[in-house]
Amino acid sequence: MDFLTILQELAGGMLTTIRIFILTLVFSLPLGLIISFGRMSKNVIIRTLIKVYISIMRGTPLMLQLIVVYFGPYYIFGMTISSNYRGTAVIIAFALNYAAYFAEIYRSGIESMPRGQYEAAKVLGYNKLQTFFIIIMPQVVKRILPSVTNEVITLVKDTSLAFSIAYAEMFTQAKALAASAHNIIPLIAAGLFYYVFNAIVAYLMEQVENSMKYYE
Repeated sequence: MDFLTILQELAGGMLTTIRIFILTLVFSLPLGLIISFGRMSKNVIIRTLIKVYISIMRGTPLMLQLIVVYFGPYYIFGMTISSNYRGTAVIIAFALNYAAYFAEIYRSGIESMPRGQYEAAKVLGYNKLQTFFIIIMPQVVKRILPSVTNEVITLVKDTSLAFSIAYAEMFTQAKALAASAHNIIPLIAAGLFYYVFNAIVAYLMEQVENSMKYYE
């Protein structure tokens, strides 16, 4: 089996991996911002609940979270689950996990902003919502972008954990193909895919970071 044929065999899995990656970011980035607000809430109950949530998400393996999200509806509520739910469970587990990490990144960026920024915005007549999204958030994004980039790059590799609930992303297909062909080349092709994918992501994030230097 030549390398081109192997890539064709893995094409479906590659698209699945990209889908997991994109949908996780689409849901986890805004969710992380919402969670960060709860983490900084003056309400002690909300703040404590969010702290517990973040602690659980960051303190337990993502693989375990995938299994709980997939099998939880059956064992906890007695609901019937089907193979079609696997893809949904993967996105839910990944989004909840990465939202916790992004929440802490957002929080650190928001809390690092000088108090004078808020006072100056108030003097200029901005309300709290305008102050946050027009004055604070653009500066926060610039400060947290390197940390977000690290998490995004980690996400590319973490997509392979979907195999834990038998969801056939690219790495799962590569392992199956390597076993059936008695050849390590499919795994090498998988490694090459992850490397190129990460290189593209890192380049794009670097361009975004460079484009924000006008704030300096």
